Amino acid sequence: MKDLIRTDSMRELVAFRLGSQEFCVDIMSVRDLRGWTPATALPHAPTYVRGVINLRGAVLPIVDLGVRLGFPPSEPTARHVIIVAEIGGKMVGLMVDAVSDILIVARSDIQPTPDVASDMAKTFVDGVLALEGRMVSVIALRNLLPEQEQEAA
Repeated sequence: MKDLIRTDSMRELVAFRLGSQEFCVDIMSVRDLRGWTPATALPHAPTYVRGVINLRGAVLPIVDLGVRLGFPPSEPTARHVIIVAEIGGKMVGLMVDAVSDILIVARSDIQPTPDVASDMAKTFVDGVLALEGRMVSVIALRNLLPEQEQEAA
């Protein structure tokens, strides 16, 4: 019974970096963590789609999460990580600078996105965590891909 209560009130998150900022996603959406693999570009893809890779025989689209969130593009290196996540029933690789931690937090510790944030920021950020003097944004994976692109993925 205690485990049930803990599960309902706690949340496990995978924390990662994009540049100097920290973000996290719900661990239940994460299927795998992989080192950077060069992607094959797709013609006419959105700027945030780096291309596709072969993941155990399946074609996996790779999204440059930094670009999708409005940051300048970065050239991937061997240190970059691909977070394989399930978004809307589809598998997608999210390119990030580095995975830094697994966080276990109380749901009540996640503060709402501030009202001064733009509508676009609120679309991609479910909330903000203040942890040990640092701010970590909780990414809303369900909003990363427009619906028609989820269908194409």
